[in-house]
Amino acid sequence: MNLHHVLGSVERVESLDAPAAATSRIAGRLIERTRLAGALRGSWLGHPVHPLLITIPVGTWMTSAVFDILFKDVTTARRLIAVGLAATPPTVLAGWADYSLLDRRQQRVGLVHAASNAVGVTMFWLSYRAYRRNRNRAARTYSFLGLAAISVGGALGGHLSYAQGAGMFRWQPLRAVTHRNPIEYQRAA
Repeated sequence: MNLHHVLGSVERVESLDAPAAATSRIAGRLIERTRLAGALRGSWLGHPVHPLLITIPVGTWMTSAVFDILFKDVTTARRLIAVGLAATPPTVLAGWADYSLLDRRQQRVGLVHAASNAVGVTMFWLSYRAYRRNRNRAARTYSFLGLAAISVGGALGGHLSYAQGAGMFRWQPLRAVTHRNPIEYQRAA
């Protein structure tokens, strides 16, 4: 099995076009109306913000599993999940700010990426609740389901960046490396 082919198959699911287009319109309207669009996209940094922000929830959730399983410290595990959940909204906003700049095939992958991560976030929210109620076995189960879901989402996000070139060369004034239209560069700034 070639993972690139599996991830690439999402690009060809044309039934995602209508929800992808609707999502793009909504994300564009919500983000473009604010002064935050450039900030969320990383114009101030010269680099997309979403891939940087995602390290916080993913890192805290992975570390939570380590503290629970290896160190048997469920309090720290619960607190780390809470930190990841608190870091999720700005991470999601930065991702949606980028979404309206994607082409159709990228939007298909982006939609499944977002859905998978939404499942993961839901699992971590359920895990946090279970830890709060001292239902540690259920909390672990939700955490591992969440890790599985965000792993799929992360693989799709990596496919967006590395295989499809989403956000590549956004802040460079000349797009000499690519044949693509500079519309992404112009709209992102």
